[in-house]
Amino acid sequence: MGTEHLIQIRRDLHRIPEIGFQEFKTQQYLLNLLNQFPEHRLEVKTWKTGIFALVKGTNPQKTIGYRADIDGLPITEETDYDFSSEHPGFMHACGHDFHMTIAIGILTHFVKNPISDNVLFLFQPAEEGPGGAEPMLNSDIAKEWKPDIITALHIAPELPVGTIATKPCLLFANTSELFIDLKGKGGHAAYPHTTNDMVVAACSLVTQLQTIIARNIDPLDSAVITIGKITGGTVQNIIAENARLEGTIRTLSVESMEKVKERIEAIVKGIEIGYSCKTMIDYGSMYHQVDNDEMLTREFMEYISDQTSYDVRECTEAMTGEDFGYMVDQISGFMFWLGVGSPYGLHHAKLQPDESAIGVAVDIMCKYISYKANQ
Repeated sequence: MGTEHLIQIRRDLHRIPEIGFQEFKTQQYLLNLLNQFPEHRLEVKTWKTGIFALVKGTNPQKTIGYRADIDGLPITEETDYDFSSEHPGFMHACGHDFHMTIAIGILTHFVKNPISDNVLFLFQPAEEGPGGAEPMLNSDIAKEWKPDIITALHIAPELPVGTIATKPCLLFANTSELFIDLKGKGGHAAYPHTTNDMVVAACSLVTQLQTIIARNIDPLDSAVITIGKITGGTVQNIIAENARLEGTIRTLSVESMEKVKERIEAIVKGIEIGYSCKTMIDYGSMYHQVDNDEMLTREFMEYISDQTSYDVRECTEAMTGEDFGYMVDQISGFMFWLGVGSPYGLHHAKLQPDESAIGVAVDIMCKYISYKANQ
């Protein structure tokens, strides 16, 4: 499959972004592509809105896995593409249209150019939430076709095309959503003494939450608590009976995540007592850290550096969340950053990755998977 054909696939997918477990058009588009291949070379099974596609090896001794996430984001696109999103309020602003297209390119290569080992492609839904990796990996299909190693990539707008970056061991952080609801007693603004103001309680809570990082986490460790959204009240002259905080937690260790949550719960309990209100905490979606297999990652970096002309860099760990972490927690594997040279970053409404990076990624992964199959 030529680069021009892959670019057209990427553009088709870019037009139809869908959020987690609602990727119905996306799944059907991918199935239409996969169903063009002969059944004796490719076996396809669906799981919810995801897809397992097994390219059969000629004499399989192992199965090499490759994962591509398929969901979009609830972001209104602001690019000048003539193939921009046809779904108002949704966009492929994290590069999953690239991820799917690259997977199709790799799959096509191995269908047409058989190798000894099986190659399993996991088109995974709901990476952006509520999290599709863990349940997909626990499905009966995954247990039947469980790969021996697994790989994935993520586009990196800040890196130029022709560059990849990764590192052994910890690459991405543990992450958890955070939702805190406060319920007090509303009333007229002229009679504050008869109420329990949840706007005041929420403001106090936000301030106190920031002390967790400063005073409860080892300064040589790293953690983040961000409250990105606060809602409360109804109009300007009524004291708010309800307030809601929405945010995220990110840590570089499981222990730190447990400590942060322990402190959040203690502080929220104090708010409940101090402001005579009721509270509820919901941690929403939680993603396990992406812990790259050290041996496989070093081998991959050395192979690509020695056998290709691409620029291979060792990066530092990031506070980015990725539910691929659940997969490498159960299967030896790694993820790497793929340079796509965009002036706008991930989750930005104007993200415009360079499409020439698609061919780079397909070339890298076809070479590497063929190399692994010959071991």
